[in-house]
Amino acid sequence: MSDQPRRPRRPAKPYRRPKKDPVRILAFEALRAVDERDAYANLVLPPLLRKARENEGPEKFDARDAALATELVYGTLRRQGTYDAVIAACVDRPLREVDPPVLDVLSLGAHQLLGTRIPTHAAVSATVELARVVLGDGRAKFVNAVLRKIAQDDLDGWLERVVPPYDEDPEDHLAVVHSHPRWVVSALWDSLGGGRAGVEELLRADNERPEVTLVARPGRATPDELLAEEAAVPGRWSPYAVRLTEGGEPGAVPAVAEGRAGVQDEGSQLVALALAAAPVEGPDRRWLDACAGPGGKAALLGALAAERGAVLLASEKQPHRAGLVAKALAGNPGPYQVVAADGTRPPWRPGSFDRVLVDVPCTGLGALRRRPEARWRRRPEDLDGFAPLQRGLLRTALESVRVGGVVGYATCSPHLAETRAVVADLLKQFPDTELLDARPLLPDVPDLGEGPDIQLWPHLHGTDAMYLALLRRTA
Repeated sequence: MSDQPRRPRRPAKPYRRPKKDPVRILAFEALRAVDERDAYANLVLPPLLRKARENEGPEKFDARDAALATELVYGTLRRQGTYDAVIAACVDRPLREVDPPVLDVLSLGAHQLLGTRIPTHAAVSATVELARVVLGDGRAKFVNAVLRKIAQDDLDGWLERVVPPYDEDPEDHLAVVHSHPRWVVSALWDSLGGGRAGVEELLRADNERPEVTLVARPGRATPDELLAEEAAVPGRWSPYAVRLTEGGEPGAVPAVAEGRAGVQDEGSQLVALALAAAPVEGPDRRWLDACAGPGGKAALLGALAAERGAVLLASEKQPHRAGLVAKALAGNPGPYQVVAADGTRPPWRPGSFDRVLVDVPCTGLGALRRRPEARWRRRPEDLDGFAPLQRGLLRTALESVRVGGVVGYATCSPHLAETRAVVADLLKQFPDTELLDARPLLPDVPDLGEGPDIQLWPHLHGTDAMYLALLRRTA
């Protein structure tokens, strides 16, 4: 037996259970729902946050936790295109070959490193711990290696490395810098007109978190009541609008909880106000909202109609959305009716209404601040799918209004194929129809475009990019 002492055995590393981080786990779950179920973050996130706040255990959220989770989800979705370009430069395979859950974790980490003030070491370690919990140790090592590469530079440095030169391809350059698909950049640029500065301001505005805007429904609530809330300030343009400048939970506002006020972008309010202010020839007793779901514009129109002794009919094709319309209108000070009906095959007679609003389904490119995932979900071919429906709904609206009455064609998209092209086609089919100048109906709102229609913009008005054309039947 050897006299040599036995080489001391290195003690085994103790097993370390990954630390659970409820904020980042919740953000990951929300991103997976958006990816796997085509869900929208603004619908997925609130119930997840509510459940986390109601949790009585150590994972219960406070206001700071909720704010961080919200920033992680929306920030990651808004800057997904930019982060994909950065991640692609740090991996040895095409991104399509990276498992989607892994890519979601990497994107969360990239946003913390490049889009927040979270310290580098904290962003990397917290994301790697998240990877251990939701992906396992093996893929956590891959996440760690990629994030350490990303952490070697800041966002400006990475943009210099991964963005195509502007002189070679302006649209591709802007697409990566401002995290929009190239075709969306092109469409917005065409719709906006002008030079590079204007489109860059618009793209930046699309990446900013919008304020929560409330509407005080006339006859049911007043702006002064809403202004009594903490951090509440008047709207910019609508006399019924109040902005919550520090976010906040709208459902905690008593008037909102009771249905006397609602959450409604100021652009949507302006559409309803312009239609209500448009001059009609003859009586003004019957109003129609032909695509009323989920009910925001219908509730405001119903209240405005009641002030004049008019009656609103709110029509929505989908029964469950018609139920949301009925809920929004409940308690309206005047008479109204809600029906579940196809706006292209209406149950009412032609020429039945004095005012008609048709807010058509669209690509939603005007609401990318609120639904950032829509920019990655939509495709150019979607325009072809919406076109027949948009034209069919406007055709029915023009048939539904009487001679001397007014139709408002609205859409939450500035894409020319969904706005002016639709209106121009229907004016050809209805030669006894004139296009009204809508701009004087909103005299306090600047930069409404060359007219006679109205185009609102996030960077100019702080609203969604709502479009409105007003048409009057002359014979």
